[in-house]
Amino acid sequence: MQGFDRAYYQRFYFNSRTAVTSKAEMRARAQLIGAAVAYVGLPVTKILDAGCGIGLLRAPLLRAFQRAEYVGLEYSDYLCQRYGWRQGSVASFSTRERFELVVCYDVLQYLTEAQARRAIANLAKWCRGALYFGALTREDWRDNCDQSRTDRIPGLRGGNWYRRELSRYFRAMGCGMWLRHDLPLTIWNLDALA
Repeated sequence: MQGFDRAYYQRFYFNSRTAVTSKAEMRARAQLIGAAVAYVGLPVTKILDAGCGIGLLRAPLLRAFQRAEYVGLEYSDYLCQRYGWRQGSVASFSTRERFELVVCYDVLQYLTEAQARRAIANLAKWCRGALYFGALTREDWRDNCDQSRTDRIPGLRGGNWYRRELSRYFRAMGCGMWLRHDLPLTIWNLDALA
C-alpha cells in the first residue's frame, strides 16, 4: 500500500489547487447520507468513518446525527497523530464495537483484491444498519475523474466487482447507500436497486 504521509495529504487535501475534494462536497455527501438514513427510519447512535482521512465528514455527519458518537479509523500514521483517529487498516482492524452507520469512502481501491474482500467482510461485521460506500473504479478512472487531481492507482477493479462483493451482506439503495440484509426495516420495492 502506498505511503499516506504529510506530502500526500498536502497535495490531495490541503492545497486548494490540487485537492481531490472540498468541504462543500463533503457537506453535501453527509446531507445525502443523513437524508437516506432518516428516510428508512434508522436511528443512529454510533458512526464509524473507516478511512476517515482528514475528517471532512465528521462535522457534517455529527450535525445530521446530533446524538451520535463519531469514530474515525485511519491507516495513515501521520493523520492519526495529527487528528487522534484510531489507527488501522479496514482489512485487518479488529473491534467488538458495532455501528448503525458505517462510512467507507475512497479507501478500498488502494487495497489488493484479497484485502478488499476482507475489508468488505469487516464492514459487514461492524455495521448494524447502513453503509455508505464508494471506491474509485476502472470505469470512474476512464470516464469520470480528473486524472490530474487523482493519483494513479494500479489494479483498479470494476464497479461490478464491488457490487457483487457488497451484495453478499448488503442491499443496494442507490447513491452509495447500502443496508444490511437482516435490517428489520420496511424498504419499499422500488427504493432498492435489486
